[in-house]
Amino acid sequence: METFAGVIAARLRERSRDLSQRWLERLNDILTVEPNDIFPTDDLLDHIPQLIEQIADYVQAPAVEELAANSGVVSKARELGLLRHAQKASVHQLLREYHLLGAIVETFLQEQIARLDSPPTPADVLKVAARVSHALRILQQTTIDTFIAEYTDRIATQQARLEGFNKLVSHELRQPLGTLQFSVRLLRSDQAADEDRQARLFEIVEMNVQRLIHLTGQLERVARVQHRGEAPTRQEVDISVLAREVARQLRDMAEHRRVEIRTAADLPVVVTDMARLELILINLVSNGIKYSDPHKPERFVDIFLSGASDDGRTLCVRDNGIGVKADDVPFIFQTFYRSSPDAHSDVKGTGLGLAIVAECVEAIGGRITVGTVEGVGTAFDLWLPAEMPVAEDR
Repeated sequence: METFAGVIAARLRERSRDLSQRWLERLNDILTVEPNDIFPTDDLLDHIPQLIEQIADYVQAPAVEELAANSGVVSKARELGLLRHAQKASVHQLLREYHLLGAIVETFLQEQIARLDSPPTPADVLKVAARVSHALRILQQTTIDTFIAEYTDRIATQQARLEGFNKLVSHELRQPLGTLQFSVRLLRSDQAADEDRQARLFEIVEMNVQRLIHLTGQLERVARVQHRGEAPTRQEVDISVLAREVARQLRDMAEHRRVEIRTAADLPVVVTDMARLELILINLVSNGIKYSDPHKPERFVDIFLSGASDDGRTLCVRDNGIGVKADDVPFIFQTFYRSSPDAHSDVKGTGLGLAIVAECVEAIGGRITVGTVEGVGTAFDLWLPAEMPVAEDR
């Protein structure tokens, strides 16, 4: 004769999809995402009846250790934790989510007991209820542990970035401010009586003020991106319009170095994070201007479409500047790294620009490569997905 636990387990398996649907309907009330995003893929949606089937297996043949060690069960519970982390849920919401599932299963048990010809003993009912409770606790704990671990990693990453950023800013500000302080002190002294020396000191002051202005501009752009939150925002962006805006922002810098910024008219429309893409283009174009070749009568930076496919577009930012030394190429996207070719040793970089580019490219799901020849110029190929994927918090 089949046991009460066996009967309930069989009916849980039989009704697993119906119970999942009941749960999904109740989740609409506690989660702040669209109904279709609660379990946004068929695979994730299938996880729920599968978890209920695992609960049924445990009700029929209990073994807490075996359920906790079941890689399939653990994997599904972890994926739920990762999903809710990406959706910016809270631990409270996760607890309520499992509380709802427990209430649905409890109601189901009551319904099944009422349908039985011969009612089970109180001891059998308590035993099955305890097994359901154990199984739900294991799943809930796995989901919440994963959820909290993601937030812990995120906080640690943010802390490391903040510390690195503070060191970077301190490092970059210290040198020009120190030079300014020393130059002002000299200008106030008798050593500045000589007109040539005074002119040189004023030139040093102006150069370091410009460097500080440039650094401040970069930091403002970084702050503008960070203000939008860790996760990139997705919107439709006409790159032709954006490229013209970048050219407008850099016009004075380009005119000072007699560089023409040329933007193609056929640049595509993509779904991406506009602030990050703008920051990428500003840094790439300003690099092309900064490292222009003063010996060439025609100097330019081009922005054009160099490739297209169903899944993305490739933009090219190309200049005819002095190029980059082959030994420097593998390191140019690293923070603090400065490539200072002999032909342009007067250029003072911050070591921030291309590191910011690399981080922004990663955030929007793109890829970037560089091709360069000393004395000829440099080209950055930026591949952008046609539609930026929804990313988890970084």
